[in-house]
Amino acid sequence: MKIISDKIHGIIDYVTVLLLALAPSVLGFTGTAALISYALAIIHLSMTVFTDMPLGFVKVIPIKLHALVELAVGPVLVAGALLLPKLFAGGQAFFVAAGVVIFAVWLLSNYGPAVEAKA
Repeated sequence: MKIISDKIHGIIDYVTVLLLALAPSVLGFTGTAALISYALAIIHLSMTVFTDMPLGFVKVIPIKLHALVELAVGPVLVAGALLLPKLFAGGQAFFVAAGVVIFAVWLLSNYGPAVEAKA
């Protein structure tokens, strides 16, 4: 069931960027965990700004490619945080939660014009 429109998805993306950028300061991440969080914030912001969707500004990345990246990032974050706890030290729970949320948003997002149900 695709209940998240492209506009709402864009809002969620910008909130995600904000949370990723603030997490190291607010939650006290240092070292690699902080670098991963900042890098993800920059990458997610870039993807959102350049995606062809209502809240994208440059619109050069097809929304289906945006979807594919999010499909990969969610599970990779969860697996990475669980399998490499030293790499994510201090932020393991945050990155697992972020990965789950990113995957859930991917699962619930429409990624393109709404498709009307046939009668």
